[in-house]
Amino acid sequence: MQSLGERCKLYLCFTTGLIECLGFTGVIFGWASLVFVLKEEEYFMDVCDTLHNTSSGGARNGSVGCDLQDDRFTLVFTIAAFAFSFFAFPSGVVFDYLGTMVTRILAITFYTAAALMIAFSTAASAILLFPALTLMAIGGSMLFITNMQVANLFTNRRSTVITLYNGALDSASAVFLLVKVLHEAGFSLMSMFLFITSLSTIHILRTFFLLPRTHIPYPLPERYTFGFQRPQISCNTLALPPFSLEESTPGQGEPDHGSEGNMRGKDGTHDEMEGDTGHGQGNMEADGGERKVEKEGGPGERQEHIEGGNGEVQEEMGMIGTVSPNESEGSAGPEEQIPTFRSCISSKIFLTQLFWLGVIQLQMALFIGTLNPMLIQATDGDSLQVSRFTNAFAFTQFFGIFIAPWNGLILDRHRRRAKPTQTRGESTAGSQKLADMESAVLSLAITVTLGILFSIFATIPVLQVQYLTFVLQVTTRCFLFGGASSFITIAFPACYFGKILGLTFAISACFTLLQYPCLALIQGPLQNHPLYLKIGLIVLVTLTYAHPINVYLHCRREMGKRGVVIPSQAEVSDLE
Repeated sequence: MQSLGERCKLYLCFTTGLIECLGFTGVIFGWASLVFVLKEEEYFMDVCDTLHNTSSGGARNGSVGCDLQDDRFTLVFTIAAFAFSFFAFPSGVVFDYLGTMVTRILAITFYTAAALMIAFSTAASAILLFPALTLMAIGGSMLFITNMQVANLFTNRRSTVITLYNGALDSASAVFLLVKVLHEAGFSLMSMFLFITSLSTIHILRTFFLLPRTHIPYPLPERYTFGFQRPQISCNTLALPPFSLEESTPGQGEPDHGSEGNMRGKDGTHDEMEGDTGHGQGNMEADGGERKVEKEGGPGERQEHIEGGNGEVQEEMGMIGTVSPNESEGSAGPEEQIPTFRSCISSKIFLTQLFWLGVIQLQMALFIGTLNPMLIQATDGDSLQVSRFTNAFAFTQFFGIFIAPWNGLILDRHRRRAKPTQTRGESTAGSQKLADMESAVLSLAITVTLGILFSIFATIPVLQVQYLTFVLQVTTRCFLFGGASSFITIAFPACYFGKILGLTFAISACFTLLQYPCLALIQGPLQNHPLYLKIGLIVLVTLTYAHPINVYLHCRREMGKRGVVIPSQAEVSDLE
């Protein structure tokens, strides 16, 4: 039972993490609001002035000048948006190898430098927007990655917390909208961004007092406390269930020093062997042809004897993991194999996940890129209607923080209903991992279904239908990114979380670059009639059902495989 202080610290960590995601991680996606402020401050107006000076005279050619100015602003945002996703991979590598504290210090440095650049920039130094927005995007991405691990503190609500944080990232675009409103009220751009810079002190305090120096493990060891002052459990000491026994390589097993293992006795109950570092209670002794497992700890002390030669026991243990022949007293039990990073990213699960994420993200990017021309064509150039529908689309984006947790609730509810299939010698964590992966199939399938509905409604050339399309777009986006983050925490070892999450979003960012040839196809051969392209995208999104199907088949196959390799109850009785 947690003390009141620990519970307050837990919820303070969660709340400050949510505020951090909401106020700092995805602010660049509110770029459209900041552009209005920058235009009023005459940023990049020198392009228009140069055009005016070289023209034949008279008034400034505002139409051409504004187009060139808009091109500069568009380029700033394009580079920043690409950096946000692409640099998630190196950020994840830094997080995995150097830990939370180092990653956050780098993130805070980038974010503070970006805010200062914008604060002290002027129309004459508008070029500073390029490095400023890029650094702000990278810093926000790094802060987001470090906050994902907070969900590990909430075992029964883990996916809900992850999806809620993803929704907060989606809703962070409101920050620049607030900047726009305050600027209209008379606040200067410098004063607002100097205030944003001062908020970095909150990030620093949170880094040193509410988050670990390294990582928050999952599953949490017993009596685990989090914070800067406690030594943390690393990938070398925390036993992790294998992603796939076939993909594990010899020698990848790590001793279990930080989590619990279970062995099933004759009566079907479990003899727990605690393995907290420095407090191990389970002892294994080898004496000739007998191997004994002892459980210390008070009255009713129990002992299990497994008769037979060392070779027989070694063979049985080898079916679930690697056992060191020189196993010393105090070891926590059989070692479990951790797959290599290369085997994880070359697995079918990872590849189908990339296809699932990349295709649906491409569809959403294309919709946003062609929204304005589509509205102009559908309204016959009525600027008032185009403005109204554009505002409606922007307004729906703010509801991401309320929509995203529903996917987490689906994952967590289905997970609690799933009963892990545990076989003899297999750890509870290993059984729960397969159950968690199988429970994620429903969330993945719902995301694909939402993507298909979104694609279909986006194809219908009726203005009133687009209100529903906007709702489906933000819902699909929240389910997509929140579900992707949650699935990575479920399917892959925790020690690779940062690298796999970063690599996933980096590759998906490359997928979004395909929107440029698609837009060229629409403007060229299709003559601004993208019907055939949209039909092709509907078919492509439908094919992403391959990911939930692949995950389901993988879980069934692993459960069946483990049922085959584990000895039958009759054979176990003979051994015992």
